[in-house]
Amino acid sequence: MDRRSFLKATALTAAGTFPMPGLVRAQGAPIRIGLLAPLTGVVAAGGREIVDGFSLFWDERGRQVGGSKVELIVEDDASNPDTALQKARRLVEQSKVDMLFGNLLANTGLAVANYVKTNGTPYFIPVIAADDLTQRARIRNVIRAGGYSASQFSRPLADWALKQGYRKVAMIAQDYAFGHEQCGGFAQTFTEGGGKVVGQFWHPLNTSDFSPYLGQVGSLGADVVFAMETGADSTRLLQQYASFGLKEQLPLLGAQNATDQSVIRTMGPECEGVITAAHFAEGADLPATQAFVKTYSGKFGKIPSLYAFSHYVGAMWVAKAIEAIGGKVEDRPLFLDTVLKTDLPDSPLGKPVHFDAYGNPVYDVFIRKVVKNKDGKYWNVPIATYPQVSQFWHYDPETFMKQPPYSRDFQGIKKA
Repeated sequence: MDRRSFLKATALTAAGTFPMPGLVRAQGAPIRIGLLAPLTGVVAAGGREIVDGFSLFWDERGRQVGGSKVELIVEDDASNPDTALQKARRLVEQSKVDMLFGNLLANTGLAVANYVKTNGTPYFIPVIAADDLTQRARIRNVIRAGGYSASQFSRPLADWALKQGYRKVAMIAQDYAFGHEQCGGFAQTFTEGGGKVVGQFWHPLNTSDFSPYLGQVGSLGADVVFAMETGADSTRLLQQYASFGLKEQLPLLGAQNATDQSVIRTMGPECEGVITAAHFAEGADLPATQAFVKTYSGKFGKIPSLYAFSHYVGAMWVAKAIEAIGGKVEDRPLFLDTVLKTDLPDSPLGKPVHFDAYGNPVYDVFIRKVVKNKDGKYWNVPIATYPQVSQFWHYDPETFMKQPPYSRDFQGIKKA
């Protein structure tokens, strides 16, 4: 489904109205949660960690919440929107789950969101970042518990870049909604602050050869490069950026996924020094963060990724709301209202977080640098912090939403 079709289909839900079919759970019946994750496809590594992080939280709780047992049902969305839709229907209509969690790619998340808007199934999206799901085409039963909007973190990164004296940026990104929106947030903030975008290159998912793009970057006169990559594309871009000799010539900035642990834990020095922005930095010197990293690493033998972390926090957030209503998830309006009113003061972030009026969290955002830790492993450590960053940055929400959504055709670039 393309963005225009999605916006048209969801226009009536922006005011928060959607059907709420009557549900009756038998007394003592388990709370059933359907988890969708890309266990095959281009981002399969991240998908496996979605399952690990989500399961870890419920295992710690003994698969219990609000006086009820919790039953997890995992389905592979295969990194494909048609498959994601098919599996979501199976979970809701056959497995009779009380809620859905997960997905990773924006196109799979949009497909599932368009489905649940017709039946009111609560859908929690810890890493599905399509901006309009909590902006112009908000669906009230779609909530970013532990998640973020696509352009939310690239704006403080652009502001940081300007403060370093960078004025000309070249951009390389995957050619789909997440890439368009990450780049849009960066480009708009960067150009409004006096910078200039000297070139943008879009490539398909699962690109093996970046030489057509990297061969042009060095001739554009840029003083910094911004890359929006996920999964295997991140690995290949970082490796080829270094092999082309660009790493020593042009500083590389990236979206949070570019240096996620699912990417850098198997890499060498080609990832070292890359700067990204995110709400989670696994190398942050915060007791709550390091306690989570220690627990996760002890169980799975690796430092947690953003995907694992976000689904752990998403589960924690929703569990707190379920406890508050005594497990009555069948009362969907009460359940959703309680989730949106729930603050999370004690997550692995080490900082309190809350939802804005549109169902998107407000976070302290770290500018992160990849460094080698004392164990010789690469991880992201904070070098600067932007407190309480909203999905709307410094803009008035209503004014911001009057501009078009970010796309290949609209990047919010201010003309000189």
